[in-house]
Amino acid sequence: MLKKSSLMLMSLLRHYQQRVTEDFLPIIVRVKAVMSSHGSSKGEISYAKEHGAVWFKGRRLTPTVWANTPGEEQIKQLKPAIDSKGRRVGEEWFTTTKVENALARYHEACDNAKCKVLELLRGLSSELQDKINILVFCSTLLIITKALFGHVSEGLRRGWVLPAIYPLSKDYSMEESSSEMDLLRLFPYWLDTNQGNAILNDVNMRSLFILTGPNGGGKSSMLRSVCAAALLGVCGLMVPAASAVIPHFDSIMLHMKAYDSPADGKSSFQIEMSEIRSLVSRATGRSLVLIDEICRGTETAKGTCIAGSIIERLDDVGCLGIVSTHLHGIFDLPLSLNNTDFKAMGAEVVNGCIQPTWRLMDGICRESLAFQTARKEGMPDLIIKRAEELYLTMSRSNKQTSSTAHHGPSVGYSNVNGLVGMPDSLGNMFEPPSGTFGLLRKDVESIVTAICKDKLLDLYNKRSISELVEVVCVTVGAREQPPPSTVGRSSIYIIIRRDNKLYVGQTDDLVGRLGAHRSKEGMQDATILYIVVPGKSVACQLETLLINQLPSKGFKLINKADGKHRNFGMSVTSGEAMAAH
Repeated sequence: MLKKSSLMLMSLLRHYQQRVTEDFLPIIVRVKAVMSSHGSSKGEISYAKEHGAVWFKGRRLTPTVWANTPGEEQIKQLKPAIDSKGRRVGEEWFTTTKVENALARYHEACDNAKCKVLELLRGLSSELQDKINILVFCSTLLIITKALFGHVSEGLRRGWVLPAIYPLSKDYSMEESSSEMDLLRLFPYWLDTNQGNAILNDVNMRSLFILTGPNGGGKSSMLRSVCAAALLGVCGLMVPAASAVIPHFDSIMLHMKAYDSPADGKSSFQIEMSEIRSLVSRATGRSLVLIDEICRGTETAKGTCIAGSIIERLDDVGCLGIVSTHLHGIFDLPLSLNNTDFKAMGAEVVNGCIQPTWRLMDGICRESLAFQTARKEGMPDLIIKRAEELYLTMSRSNKQTSSTAHHGPSVGYSNVNGLVGMPDSLGNMFEPPSGTFGLLRKDVESIVTAICKDKLLDLYNKRSISELVEVVCVTVGAREQPPPSTVGRSSIYIIIRRDNKLYVGQTDDLVGRLGAHRSKEGMQDATILYIVVPGKSVACQLETLLINQLPSKGFKLINKADGKHRNFGMSVTSGEAMAAH
């Protein structure tokens, strides 16, 4: 059936081609002859893509004198080309009755063939419906097989191996199933050992590692490499190492350097603490925990103590993992550690300069290579030299302070910039009292509610609104959204910023409007009060009223332009509407 339709299509297509040739080609020959002598007439056979037709395109075709010359008969048969809506396509497009009839038959045959193809596809779909689960399974299996084939092929090329995985113990309390992890000749997964640019390291992990090392020494790369190897291993995939023995971890958690989130109103240290809190609370003795540069976003002294406390917690849990840090003061803290080893990324002296080796070794590295790294990145020598002078001065000062601490009375840190040793209670003097914002919100809510109640009562008495509406002032917190009941309803809203300034507005799309406000700098933590009102006009009136009234109540506003509105509509009661009709 489909073959018969295909043959019919080809036959009609040849017939259409024949009609185009017979009706248009003589005109083309005539036009070329006329152009050679007079250069006036123009014409060509063109395909109008948007209309799906082959037409003649030309101008100035009518001869001055009809003399029965070749092509005149075909010119007489030309008629304006018409589109599917019955409109003339243009002044230069022409066709003939025979060409249009042939095109119509071809289009009809195409539609019939399309219907037959769809009918066959529907029949095929019905037959395969009972086997749809098998088809989905085969398709999924094919994708998985293709991915595994590519993984193994590339892994073998790069020298990766399949790891030995500890079986999952039936007794969850048994710790031998996750007591050690051995990764021999481990290298970063993004490097190709065939290119000779990868440093191979042996990682024999029996406990938690505190990892130190210089800037650019490979600490972050080590964490990423261990994480990738463990994750690939527990998934049954090849790992970038010469050999690997990996426990069956119940979780693999990696925390890299945190950045601030202005949209959430959080600093980088807040983000870090939030993520590490989640990490520490979920860690077990069967977990792999990897933390890069812990507590890097706050002051050194307290950050060191927080880091030490977190390490003690992970040590007590008994998990495997790595915590990298530049906070060398951790090693001077009286930490209680039973399941922690000190590791370092090595360095060596080359031509009088200290260079990182990117190799894992036992011990503690207190050299950060900060000056060398800054100089390498183009920092001016004048700044580097001054920094070195300041460092020497600070080092001598620290030695004197340490000597006094050992041989004299205990001295705090209050002499360093006058702030380091300041008690936490004194630091709060730079913050606004915690209750101030709450009192402001209550005052705004009370006054706004009173103003709106009076205005709505006045509008009701003037019959501007059909019914008296209850005024309900709702609070939307800093990271909250208005309820769905506000969708499609008019409302007024007041934004209370952290600087205690107010913004008054009205909208029919409260969720979208608040989203636009919160995308602006300084508005992410703003609290919003809103009141649903009967209609856009009432909302505009209340907005104007509040903008003009709130400053007289002692509040500071950041928008005053909308307070100049004067023209408002009014809703009409049903009786008045009928009378008007």
